[in-house]
Amino acid sequence: MKKGRIIYRRLGLFLALIFLALAAGGCDRRESRAEAESEKGTTTRTVRVSIEEVSPRPILDILILPGETEAWEDVRVPSDMVGKVEWIGPSEGDEVKKGDLISKVHASSLKAALDQAQAAFDLADQVYRRRVELFDKKLIAKEELDRSSTERSVAEGDLKMARVEYQRGFIHSPIDGVVNHLFVDQGEFIARGEPLADIVNVDRIKVNVDVPEMDVRYLDKGQDAFVRIDAFADDKRIPGKVDFVAYKADPSTKTFNVKVIIPNPEHSIRPGMIARAAFMRRVIPDALTAPLFALVDRGGERLLYVEKDGVVEARTVSIGVIQGDRVQITEGLESGDHLIVKGQNDVEEGMRVEVN
Repeated sequence: MKKGRIIYRRLGLFLALIFLALAAGGCDRRESRAEAESEKGTTTRTVRVSIEEVSPRPILDILILPGETEAWEDVRVPSDMVGKVEWIGPSEGDEVKKGDLISKVHASSLKAALDQAQAAFDLADQVYRRRVELFDKKLIAKEELDRSSTERSVAEGDLKMARVEYQRGFIHSPIDGVVNHLFVDQGEFIARGEPLADIVNVDRIKVNVDVPEMDVRYLDKGQDAFVRIDAFADDKRIPGKVDFVAYKADPSTKTFNVKVIIPNPEHSIRPGMIARAAFMRRVIPDALTAPLFALVDRGGERLLYVEKDGVVEARTVSIGVIQGDRVQITEGLESGDHLIVKGQNDVEEGMRVEVN
C-alpha cells in the first residue's frame, strides 16, 4: 500500500513537469509569433504624402532693409535782426507758403530809422536840385555844386542801408511747409542768427537706408523701390524711387546711405518714423525652389524629402534667395524630383509612402 502511494506521487510530479514544459513552449511560440507580426507591421506600414514636381521658375532676389523717414525740406529759420519780437503770424502746425510773413523783429525802430534816412535824402536832393539851377545861372561855383552832389550821394546810400535794415526785421518763410516749432514768443528779445521757427515740407518724404557694401552695387539712382511704414497697421506698400546712393561709406558702420523718395499727399507719414525699404537686386530666371514649410531640420541639418518609386529619399540641401513662402535650393534638388510637401515630418529615409 505504501509502495503504491509513492508510485502515485512520482506520477503526479512527472505530469506536473510535463504541463509546465508545454505551457512554456506555448508562451515562447506566442511571443515569437507576436514579434514576427510586429516586424511584419513595421515593414509594411506606409505614410500618405503629397508631392510637388520640381521645375525651374523665376525668383526675385529682394533686399529688405530698415530705414528712417525724413522731411523733404526741413528749414530752421533764423532771425536776421537783433531786437524785440513785435509780431508772430502763424502758430505751430499752420501751413505757410514760400514768402509768407512769419514775424516782425525790431520793426518799429527800424521804420523810424528808415523815415529819418528818407527825410535826410529828400533834403539833400532838394538842395542839390536848387544848386544845379544856380550853377546853370552861374551864381555858384562848381565846387559848391560838387559838394552838394556828394552830400546827396551819401544821403542816398544811407537811405538804401536803412531800407535793407528795415527789411531784415520782416522774417519770411523760405519754403512751402508747416510750422513745426516756434522758438520764441511775441515780446521776447532775440539776437541775430538765433532760431525763430522750424518749417518742414512733408509733401514728399525721404527714407534714409544704410546699405551694406556687398549690396550697394545693385542700387542706382532712379531705381524703383517699395516702402512699408512700421507705424501703419495696413502693411501698405508705398512705391518710391532711389534718389541718392552715397559714394563714400560711413567710417563707423561701413554702410552706404541711400535715400528713397516716396509721396505723402495726406501728410500721414511723419519725419522720424521707422520704415522698411525693399529693393530688387536681381531676377534669377531658372531657379529650383521649394516651399519653406517643406524644409525639415534634423539636428541642425536642412533636409528635403523626395519620393521615388514609392520610397522616401532624404536630401541635404543648401538654400539661396527667399521670396515670400518659397526658397531657392542651390544644392541637393534636381528638376523633375517629386518633392514631399505634405507629410514630410512623418517620414524617414527608406520608408514606403503612398502619394495622394
